[in-house]
Amino acid sequence: MTERERWHWQEAGTAWRGVGVYHVTLTVPTREPLFGTLVIPENEPSKARIERTTLGNAVVDELYVMCRHYPAIRILQFCLMPDHLHAVIYVTQVMDTSIRSVIRGYWQGVKKLGRAYTLSVSAELNSETKNEGGRSPGATSEGSYPFPIFTERPFIRPLSRRGQLNTMIRYVQMNPQRLATKRLKPGYFHVQKDIMIGDRKYDGVGNVAILMEEGFDTVHVRSIMVKAAEHGDDKDLRDYMNSRVLMARKGVVMVSPFISPQEKRVMNVLLQEQHPFILLTDNGFRDYYKPADALFDACAAGRLLILSPWPYDNGKRHISRSDCVALNTMAEEICKYLNGTGTIRI
Repeated sequence: MTERERWHWQEAGTAWRGVGVYHVTLTVPTREPLFGTLVIPENEPSKARIERTTLGNAVVDELYVMCRHYPAIRILQFCLMPDHLHAVIYVTQVMDTSIRSVIRGYWQGVKKLGRAYTLSVSAELNSETKNEGGRSPGATSEGSYPFPIFTERPFIRPLSRRGQLNTMIRYVQMNPQRLATKRLKPGYFHVQKDIMIGDRKYDGVGNVAILMEEGFDTVHVRSIMVKAAEHGDDKDLRDYMNSRVLMARKGVVMVSPFISPQEKRVMNVLLQEQHPFILLTDNGFRDYYKPADALFDACAAGRLLILSPWPYDNGKRHISRSDCVALNTMAEEICKYLNGTGTIRI
């Protein structure tokens, strides 16, 4: 049985009630580390773990309460972080209620835990303050904080494409290690605003020192090369792709949005051979942004700079043709400017 056959999304006529796999995220909106503390033994990210608080343990326990109420649900993977929870859940058979309703019920249970937590913390603060003859700042006359912890509903996303399940499980498993890497190397994961290259501003994540290298060139596979390869003449395409890798091996920094499958193959070689490069992206950087998978590792090692000329748009889902053309033009501009030893303002 293939992965697609085993983890199919929804059966006809059972939207949100049928068999499927879902990624659920519950976040503390204030991003306070109420669930636990990140521990990094020997400053080694691969050994990172989360030491849970009482509230963190209760939030995880509530997941299993949900499964007891709904036997059709299995937890494939979860990870509790200091300020959020990731869970990958598998609905094994059609249910009478929708998965959205199930997760809403989980959220209601977690909100009760949050209220109990704020009451206990407020009571403790009030007790300490009374012993000192004062009043707890931030506490109300009823002895609780003036706001609940969980004001945002959990985010739920169905996993429907081939390979998404394994990718998401790895993403969830790697969360502590990636947070540890960000903590140990904060400079490479901080969103840097208004990087001026020529007359254009970019926001960036990664190693801006890459902009000080000596040589730059683009990776832009032309459609005429791809069409010729589709008709059996792939020499120009192979020669071009090989030339990009050979130049990178000589120390030239490749600059590209890496959009087409052929450009992505070049990028994968750059990642595997650990060459520095610049990636242009069609969307900006949200709060707490971090690159995924191999890009994350390259960023942590200082071999990657990601640039975006546009602010983050939460509603953006697909890159447009005009975006592709604009980004390829910008890659050419950057190379021309940097190869001409232009001044960069960071």
